[in-house]
Amino acid sequence: MQQAYAHCAALVREADKDRYLANLLIPEPARTHAFALHAFNAEIAAVRDRAREPLAGEIRLQWWRDALSGKAAGDAERNPVAAALIDTVERRRLPRDLLIALVDARRFDVYDEGMPSIAALEEYLRTTSSTLFDLVARLLDDRSSAASEAAGIAHGLTGLLRAFPIHAARGQIYLPADLLEQTGTLPGDVLTGTDTAALRAALSAMRDWASSRLSEAEHQLAAVSAAARPGYLPLALVRGYLGLMESPDYAPFRTPVELPQWRRQWTLWRAARRGPYR
Repeated sequence: MQQAYAHCAALVREADKDRYLANLLIPEPARTHAFALHAFNAEIAAVRDRAREPLAGEIRLQWWRDALSGKAAGDAERNPVAAALIDTVERRRLPRDLLIALVDARRFDVYDEGMPSIAALEEYLRTTSSTLFDLVARLLDDRSSAASEAAGIAHGLTGLLRAFPIHAARGQIYLPADLLEQTGTLPGDVLTGTDTAALRAALSAMRDWASSRLSEAEHQLAAVSAAARPGYLPLALVRGYLGLMESPDYAPFRTPVELPQWRRQWTLWRAARRGPYR
């Protein structure tokens, strides 16, 4: 099992560097289990990239549903991420239904259907990103935290904004249809990489939404136990990413939204020592 957990840490280091750096500041034994949760998330998030068509993606997601439900025990034992995840769930008594719901929510990713509404996107993020924060908080404090919902939505929105050009290039639109309509943004402009004033207005509204939810999460963190707070360290990077997208030079389809690793490490270290995460 030790090798399975080591595999998870290596996978997160490669696929999700921000969470990898944040997890290094989480005390053991929760750190090891956090890597298992985040490796699972990385695997689920990569289904679209690995599946050539929706049916293949559905099959991959069904495998994870079966593994979490105990219907693929033999196969799960041979998969290091699944083995570590199930061991984490059992050892730390995490609710499997939350993880299965996360898998189900990711079904949206394998298709090219647009996000229908702001409410639908919020539910998607609540079931995916917020669930991860909630489960890591449980690893640290054995209970759910009220800050997880806002934290997950703020972090998830920022992640979608950073990945906007990647999603657009492969035919995916996570910007809600009602927001596109409100700003006069044409879905075709997103898919063809056409930078318009309307699109910039829609992206600005998404950033404002992320910033508002981040402020809400920061306020709620004041009531979170000191033991659970390290689980929210990834929030410390959100304002930096949003700030990069507010730059006058920001081009939605061309500008990489990346912070230097030294700055990420320093920001996370400072947040771990001081809090709140801003």
